[in-house]
Amino acid sequence: MSRAQLPLNALRAFEASARHLSFTRAAIELCVTQAAVSHQVKGLEARLGAPLFRRLPRGLALTDEGLALLPSVRESFDVLGDVLARFEGGRVMEVLSVGVVGTFAVGWLLPRLPRFRAAHPFVDLRLFTNNNRTDLAGEGLDCAVRFGDGAWHGTEAAPLFEAPMSPLCAPAIAERLEEPATLFRETLLRSYRAADWPDWFAAAGLSPPPIRGPVFDSSWVMVEAAMQGMGVALAPPMMFARDLQQGRLVRPFAAEVSAGRYWLTWLKSKAPSPALRAFQDWLSEVANEENFSRNQSPAAALAR
Repeated sequence: MSRAQLPLNALRAFEASARHLSFTRAAIELCVTQAAVSHQVKGLEARLGAPLFRRLPRGLALTDEGLALLPSVRESFDVLGDVLARFEGGRVMEVLSVGVVGTFAVGWLLPRLPRFRAAHPFVDLRLFTNNNRTDLAGEGLDCAVRFGDGAWHGTEAAPLFEAPMSPLCAPAIAERLEEPATLFRETLLRSYRAADWPDWFAAAGLSPPPIRGPVFDSSWVMVEAAMQGMGVALAPPMMFARDLQQGRLVRPFAAEVSAGRYWLTWLKSKAPSPALRAFQDWLSEVANEENFSRNQSPAAALAR
């Protein structure tokens, strides 16, 4: 049977009849007569040389041949439906699966995504958040936004911007923090990067105290713990501009330290698709527009 001779109407009649186990209900769904559905199925059975249904006094039952055919028919129609649904304005939608560090996703990307969608309606964006550990190939991702030094094996990395870190805490804790040395009395919440707090204390001109606070694999969760009064977090203020503006979070000291920057990464072995190129260009454009710098306030960055 050649592809040009595929009996699509008969296959649709078979799939609907198999789902309802009734020619009558299949006919109602397909807006044709019961006789038309029955005729299509009989024609398909004749073409295949095998019965697909057993006709019962009340309804239908699939034969072994019908049971064998049904999954492939359903999958084929599902795939065709997905492709047709991806057309937008005469152009097929292109899926782009992006892994994103949770802090970056909520603190920076989400407020700006409507701009990307408006500029690139052909991109069907799929976001998958992570804690900075991701396997592009294993997770089927087209790209990922990561935080670090840009050196990830087997990947290309385009720099976005730095995100300097500073202590962040609840207002009640901030009231008793007169100078950086008063942090010695507080619970210091930690990320998986052990050097963050020691590096910040060095930037503030102090030797670090023993740091024994709880460890978090997500800066977003760590800062939420800080807002709930569990201790002081060390995180990028620009990613928590909304909470700082609303007074749920306080940055008690100006001293900051950089542990890296955000990067857009993708596999070297895979050529960038048009959707990925559009996303990369847009990220770079917005980052340059906002001109992130070490002296820029989080409120100013969010307001743009």
